[in-house]
Amino acid sequence: MKIYFYNGKANMSGGRIKLLREKSHLSQEQLAVKLELSGLQLSQKSISRIEQGQRFITDFELMKFAEILKVSVYWLLTGEGSDRFSSPKK
Repeated sequence: MKIYFYNGKANMSGGRIKLLREKSHLSQEQLAVKLELSGLQLSQKSISRIEQGQRFITDFELMKFAEILKVSVYWLLTGEGSDRFSSPKK
């Protein structure tokens, strides 16, 4: 299986995951604990690599991030729509 990087990144959602994590006042370790409690074993180091775009993210992981961070998978992938921290557009 060939794995592709896009613009040097292994995923499109890492930056948005980091943004939401920081706005939620969560450390990477705290997010790792929340993910573990929801059934996903992911270390702080893996979260760091995802946020930096160095690690690929599976669809199952993406769904868990969306659930924990209370946004849609679509928003994590595209940044379109609204996240829970956005102000309403006028």
